[in-house]
Amino acid sequence: MNLLQDLEQNVRIALAEDIGAGDVTASLIPAKATASATVLLREEAVVCGRPWFDEVFRQIDPAIDIEWQVEEGRRERADTILCRLRGNARHLLAGERAALNFLQLLSGTATTTRRYADALAGLTTQVFDTRKTVPGLRLAQKYAVATGGGRNHRIGLYDQVLIKENHIAAAGSITQAVANAVARYPELLVEVETENLDEFEEALVTGAHVIMLDNFSLDEMRRAVEMNAGRKKLEVSGNVTLDTIRDIALTGVDYISSGALTKDVKSIDLSMRFTA
Repeated sequence: MNLLQDLEQNVRIALAEDIGAGDVTASLIPAKATASATVLLREEAVVCGRPWFDEVFRQIDPAIDIEWQVEEGRRERADTILCRLRGNARHLLAGERAALNFLQLLSGTATTTRRYADALAGLTTQVFDTRKTVPGLRLAQKYAVATGGGRNHRIGLYDQVLIKENHIAAAGSITQAVANAVARYPELLVEVETENLDEFEEALVTGAHVIMLDNFSLDEMRRAVEMNAGRKKLEVSGNVTLDTIRDIALTGVDYISSGALTKDVKSIDLSMRFTA
């Protein structure tokens, strides 16, 4: 499924769970009444999610006019008007919550990612997301990570091999697990997780393209970079925060992945208000 198909399905599900058989409160408004509204950003944020917001009202009523005042991916200050809407009052009310839910969640994801990316300013190390996403909204959140200046790791279990401790235990060793992966999926990128320098040393002589350093200390990361000597790409995972990410990058690793970009995200405070 591509992003556009996923987006349309996201919105259909959101509207079905919110509106159900009909918005009983909005039905109190005269059927032909029209209204204007604005969406206000209440805190500084990277704006993200316009396509989902637009799709909500497209599915409810394509005649609703939306005039955006800001660009996708731009950092905006608190009290900025993001967009103006005009159309059938019932339909504006019915779509309000679903549209804002998408916009506030994806803006939160993009804003968090921008903070992590900014912490790496001037360095070549890149920040990656993980699969720790809101169920059903993975492509949406990965879109938001990219909008915020981060990089996408694998989308799911099908587009990249990532050999972790349980795979290694089942296969018998790092060497065997990587050999199995390379033989079966020669077209895919193969990454293997290591938990100490002994495992890292073993992984270095396998066919893996990327080695993950899981919960390594800074000194262990520096040693791994030295041992690697540019042979493999190195990714750090575990204990990554805004306070630690730059020190991790300064060890010389290539990638840093963090579930915090999508898992611990705080939605941005937005509101929609009808205007005269």
